[in-house]
Amino acid sequence: MNRDFKLSKEAFELNGKLPLSQAIPLGLQHVLAMFVGNLTPLLIITGACGLAGGEFASLQLSLLQNAMLVAGLVTLVQLYSIGPIGGKVPIIMGTSSGFIGVFNSVAATMGGGVLAYGAIMGASIIGGLFEGILGFFLKPLRKFFPAVVTGTVVLSIGLSLISVGINSFGGGNNAKDFGSMENLLLALFVLIMILFFKHGTKGFSSSSAILLGIICGYIAAVIMGFVLPKTGVDAEGVEYTKAWVLNWSKVANAAWFEIPKIMPVKPVFDLRAIIPVMIMFIVTAVETVGDISGVMEGGLGREATDKELSGGVICDGIGSSFAALFGVLPNTSFSQNVGLVAMTKVVNCFALATGAIFLILCGLCPKLGALVSIMPQSVLGGAAVMMFSSIVVSGIQLITKNPLTGRNLSIVSVALGVGYGMGANAGILAHAPETIRLIFGGSGIVPAAMVAIILNIVLPKDGE
Repeated sequence: MNRDFKLSKEAFELNGKLPLSQAIPLGLQHVLAMFVGNLTPLLIITGACGLAGGEFASLQLSLLQNAMLVAGLVTLVQLYSIGPIGGKVPIIMGTSSGFIGVFNSVAATMGGGVLAYGAIMGASIIGGLFEGILGFFLKPLRKFFPAVVTGTVVLSIGLSLISVGINSFGGGNNAKDFGSMENLLLALFVLIMILFFKHGTKGFSSSSAILLGIICGYIAAVIMGFVLPKTGVDAEGVEYTKAWVLNWSKVANAAWFEIPKIMPVKPVFDLRAIIPVMIMFIVTAVETVGDISGVMEGGLGREATDKELSGGVICDGIGSSFAALFGVLPNTSFSQNVGLVAMTKVVNCFALATGAIFLILCGLCPKLGALVSIMPQSVLGGAAVMMFSSIVVSGIQLITKNPLTGRNLSIVSVALGVGYGMGANAGILAHAPETIRLIFGGSGIVPAAMVAIILNIVLPKDGE
């Protein structure tokens, strides 16, 4: 009996033959970790373009459905590759939140509407192809990404995600009851259950700790619905539904099967959108290098090879162009899942592929997608705070892989202090040109990466 629950050693190998009984739950916890993050950027940008309701309600639903399908398909390419496209690395791909700032600006510049969203799609097609080409030349550029640079980028990614995780922990930024005791206790319960399964059990249940913790969170939310009031009243006397309440009507109303629509929005090619988006794709390539470096260091204890990095970046770009054909925002490596791999050490590509297939099924079966999408933010937050912190640890491991010399210490210190600090507190760029604000504001990852790369080039090597 014990043997059934013992995790196979193949789970910790890239191409090990893992039984379906173990692969499915290990893949499913990856989907749960990224599901909300995969849909959120689309909700924000369709809202900015005025496509969030009314006559555009069915269009938005189609785009959300396509987002799940595309994430699953692009993940499979990343895991197993088609020719040079794909790094064969244990990375989950999904809708990038890094482009939100730029896309918001494009929507404002172009006055919103279907035209603005079409311009975003057109720019994503060209920008994705540009990143794909960049991936082919990554080998000669590799010298600009030593462990101290990629480690700083990974560390910045982790630091930027911690605030996202703690926001979910409180119930989600937009929740009327954000930070309520119910949300905090639910998130804390999930975190405690994850720690229990991770360190109080062995083998399969230990490696599936995130999934089991989230399932416990779902069960707790159901029980809370029976014993606690589901609604509250805000300061203006308006009644609202609490963030931890499971919206079963969303599942009931969703269709069982629906064929995704290709080109639900016609692409528009406009330079006002293309130029800033192409710059963001360069930054995304750097972030993907950091993610792949982080997942290989955190999961396998080694640096990523040139072929893995190149294939990963090419998949990032081509996958983003492919996503735009379905009306979906750029698809890039998901840092949340890098943290999950770093925490569990499960790098088996087949396990992640079962998660990708589940995403495809969600894209074809809206009811299945709705079941995952009703997860309370606080349940996700209980898992996220631990996963995102694991990325920080992976970054530190990369940075300290080589001796921390005075030169390396200067690169990390200035990149984090000036670069990450500037991006994380975007108000400091209020009087800077709009292009600078678009690229460096809102996320500490981009400026930290740029500062680390520049310092690595200009500072004399040790001993020179």
